[in-house]
Amino acid sequence: MFGTLKTIMIGANARAEERVRDTYAIELIEQKIREAKASLQAAKGTLASLIQRHRAEVKQAASVKSRISDLTARAKLALKDGNGDMAAQAADAIAALENEHDGRRQTVDRLDARITQLRHSVETGHRRIVDLKQGLVSAKAVRHEQHIQSRLNTTIRSQSSVEEAEELIAQVLGHEDPFEQSEILSEINRDLSHDTLGNRMADQGYGDATRSTGADVLKRLKAKS
Repeated sequence: MFGTLKTIMIGANARAEERVRDTYAIELIEQKIREAKASLQAAKGTLASLIQRHRAEVKQAASVKSRISDLTARAKLALKDGNGDMAAQAADAIAALENEHDGRRQTVDRLDARITQLRHSVETGHRRIVDLKQGLVSAKAVRHEQHIQSRLNTTIRSQSSVEEAEELIAQVLGHEDPFEQSEILSEINRDLSHDTLGNRMADQGYGDATRSTGADVLKRLKAKS
């Protein structure tokens, strides 16, 4: 049971996180772009440092090579002059400089490989950030369209409510008048019970009048005047 509850909780948390990520997707994209730009800037700084060190090592290697050439020429002159001791000292210095030159060349080679790799990473990162910015523009456009569609749906629902209200009004107004219907029913009942038959026959001139009319009153008034 606890395993089931744990699974339900994990699922609920995942759905909540997904809803949050969807709601704040634009803000999250913008933040990730800022983080990517910061990382790219740091990588550019490292690349610049490596290039600077590489140039320094190349200069140092060239300087050492120049010293080796100078001492080699001087050692040859010493040997030619029969100064073996001076030539030996020069030879020791040349050997040390050659070892230094080899070490600096190896450093230059390592820096070359590192610079090439990092430059490729920087270029890739730059392209990805450009793509992310373009994607952000598209995402904002889609989100704007979604907001417009949401407002349109609200408007449509409002129109549906208006139409429904109009139908209800028409339905109410279309109902028969209950008072008129009651009077008609009373007339029908009187006709069925023949209560009005005598009145209707008197109105037709069959027999004495059963009720006073406006014409009778007017005739009586004229006779008295």
